[in-house]
Amino acid sequence: MGNYKVLNQQVFTNQDFSIVPIRYEDRLLIMKWRNEQIYHLRQDKPLTVESQENYFNNIVSKLFEQEKPNQILFSFLRNEEFVGYGGLVHINWIDKNAEISFLMNTSLEKEFYSSFLLNFLSLIEKVAFSDLDLFKIYTYAFDVRPQLYPILEQSNFFKEAVLKNHCFYYGNFKDVIIHSKFNKL
Repeated sequence: MGNYKVLNQQVFTNQDFSIVPIRYEDRLLIMKWRNEQIYHLRQDKPLTVESQENYFNNIVSKLFEQEKPNQILFSFLRNEEFVGYGGLVHINWIDKNAEISFLMNTSLEKEFYSSFLLNFLSLIEKVAFSDLDLFKIYTYAFDVRPQLYPILEQSNFFKEAVLKNHCFYYGNFKDVIIHSKFNKL
């Protein structure tokens, strides 16, 4: 789709993994994975091809030219193969913080979730702290995937907060757990 005006560097690499500005060609796989994993996303209904096209054409495409976009999204590649996507969302430019978003190919989750997330976190940290000079990055997760927390802690995120019964999830209230990491100034 293009390069982000706000970034000095567009491609971030760590051994076999890289993140590149989100690619239009990946939109339908993203839609498929989001629909398959809707249970842990803040998405209230399945995406359609029409809604995904609309999102990419009217929202994502405009992010590239903005001085201070509210999100910066990347395609996540392993050996040049598209295996996930994510980025910095809900960016607060005044307070210099952003939430991390990450979603990977559903069929690869069982075998590769930990290694893919560890590599993605390493790359997105470079974007946030080295390129954008943000002060804090954090995750906001419904308490439905306990395998997530040890991975975050392995990446030196700390549990900052638990929002008790914060979201209504499939007929029950669930906690939201926030893990954070600060820029080492």
